[in-house]
Amino acid sequence: MPDAYTVLARRYRSQTFDELVGQEAIAQTLKNAIKSNRVAHAFLFTGTRGVGKTSAARILAKAVNCPHRTPEGNPCGQCDTCKAIARGEDMDVIEIDGASNNSVDQIRELRQSAGIRPSHSEFKIYIIDEVHMLSTGAFNALLKTLEEPPAHVKFIFATTDVHKVPATIISRVQRFDFKNIATQRIAEHLTEIVKDEQVQADADALHRIARLGNGSMRDALSILDRVLSLGEKHITDKILEDLLGKPPTAAIGQLVDAISQSDAAAAITRADALLKEGMGVEGVLSELIEFLRNLMLVVTCGNDTDLLDVPTEARSTFTALAGRFDAATLVHLITLCEQTLRAFKASTMHRPLFDALIVRLSLSEQFSSIRQLLAGNNANASTPQLAGQKKK
Repeated sequence: MPDAYTVLARRYRSQTFDELVGQEAIAQTLKNAIKSNRVAHAFLFTGTRGVGKTSAARILAKAVNCPHRTPEGNPCGQCDTCKAIARGEDMDVIEIDGASNNSVDQIRELRQSAGIRPSHSEFKIYIIDEVHMLSTGAFNALLKTLEEPPAHVKFIFATTDVHKVPATIISRVQRFDFKNIATQRIAEHLTEIVKDEQVQADADALHRIARLGNGSMRDALSILDRVLSLGEKHITDKILEDLLGKPPTAAIGQLVDAISQSDAAAAITRADALLKEGMGVEGVLSELIEFLRNLMLVVTCGNDTDLLDVPTEARSTFTALAGRFDAATLVHLITLCEQTLRAFKASTMHRPLFDALIVRLSLSEQFSSIRQLLAGNNANASTPQLAGQKKK
């Protein structure tokens, strides 16, 4: 019987602080704490999903209990303790799901077990994931132990919603905020992974997968898993388009090109072509908003701005179109798209609203002129006529 397949997110999970992609400042701080023997009794790791919170918790647990950790503060990764923690089988490192262990009685059991010394390691470590799911009573039951824990116990909490964690808990822990991982860093990591998997991939395709991850390494790896499951040995934009329904930048660029020329017929035709490719109206709008945002960045900050988070090959598309818009117009177009997305939630007539938006974007200069005319008329109407002044 063949071995069960292990997803990329598990196979390529960070095993040392140096492997934490995009969280270098946090990794260095934790390493320094370990080297100086100033490891706190409780930590709170907060951030969106897939940015390395649980991985960092396991690495910290390994580094604290590893008998052969490196001088830099990293776990060795080779001893029995490190391997057992990596597999989730170490008796002294207890991982708890806050969503399913959130009652007062369960936290009281945790407090009782915390008093028992570790079986073979220096510390007993409790990792509580999604800690914000604990009930108010459970948090209260944890307070005393958290404030004065036994010398052999350490707590590591992880949460995606820190605002739901009581201030009394936050005041008793060291808090680390994990930031979203930059698209370019995710793309670089994906490049190393496809090399290890012996698969070729276009840089533009990997960059799109990284962007679809929205700052989450795990989400990006899940998308890459889907692509690799096709069995292709060369990942291209066409494969992503067939699998994910995402159009290349050039297709959205053609739509924006028609909008820039006030060609409503061409714009609505190109938008219709995107829908026929399998994208929903909300998907097209989301891509259009992102494209217009990138144009706004180029117009505002220049062609070489680091804020333009696109592959090098795609920069020419934005620089070519940027000269046709000013920043104020782009802000207006983005606002119109966002308003239509919100209108979708209260309407079942998505396609008419979508088509009307495309036409309005194409004729935005005419709409602007009407507004200016009305504003001018209102101003004239509100201005009192001076004595002796002729009415024009």
